[in-house]
Amino acid sequence: MNDTLDQFHKVKLDISQDSLFVMNICIAIIMFGVAISIDAKDFKEVLRNPRGIFAGVTSQFLLFPFLTFLLVLILKPPAGLALGMILVAACPGGNVSNFFSLQSKGNVTLSVCLTVFATFLSPILTPVNFEFWGGQLDYLQPILKTISINYFDLAKTVLMIMVTPLILGIWTAYKYPNFVEKIGRPLRVLSIIILGAFITFAMRKNWDYFVEYYEHIIWLVLLHNALALSMGLLYGKVITRKLSDSKTISIETGIQNAGLGLIIIVTFFDGQGGMALITAWWGIWDIISGLIIAQVYKRWREANTSSLA
Repeated sequence: MNDTLDQFHKVKLDISQDSLFVMNICIAIIMFGVAISIDAKDFKEVLRNPRGIFAGVTSQFLLFPFLTFLLVLILKPPAGLALGMILVAACPGGNVSNFFSLQSKGNVTLSVCLTVFATFLSPILTPVNFEFWGGQLDYLQPILKTISINYFDLAKTVLMIMVTPLILGIWTAYKYPNFVEKIGRPLRVLSIIILGAFITFAMRKNWDYFVEYYEHIIWLVLLHNALALSMGLLYGKVITRKLSDSKTISIETGIQNAGLGLIIIVTFFDGQGGMALITAWWGIWDIISGLIIAQVYKRWREANTSSLA
């Protein structure tokens, strides 16, 4: 394990400051695109039965980080990969989750509302979860001690690229509804395509690293993602008793904001190799697993119209 750890520690993801700026813009545009689709009626509808919000928020920010800690404790992957898993679990759900909830015949209103709640909570809970769960494992400390993390700056970064565009988008939708109606869908689709292309490009530029270490990365991300999706589904089922809500909570928990994770790694962890490779592959696998699970969930509803919903 020590040799593998040393190899990962030497790996640095090749992402320039210009590329990092582009990624920041992509995340901000996606958040703006989500925000302009929000209607005040959506919140009123969901808040009449807040079980879905409670289940979605606690699944993302409490249960998934805790289960990730247990998974790391059991498997003991190399420290860089373990920290990448913990960081991914600490990030809020990915913005593309709204699209997958729609495709899966889940509760899209709940999905959008969870995106809003998770975005507002993430400047606090993302750094808190990472610091807390990362600090529980002694074998991660040698890497953590080599990194100087200013958690206030980390929270400020999340605030700027997530919360600010969200507030701006809600204000724009309120002030200019006709304009928003024209640009809403094309903007969301375009921003998701751009982000997916950017993460793919980042992996391509660092493909040699991925080829060298793929046997460590792929199975960890597959297992980690499967854990998030299944836990979100079962937990959502227990709390909400509704199939459509359970699907959405599963997707919100299992589709993580890997783009935000990469920004944090490059900005605050100097592109630390294991963390970056895990998070970049999460960004690609998110899209693949989201497309697959959306089709599975869509058929599940058609075959089980009387169950839970």
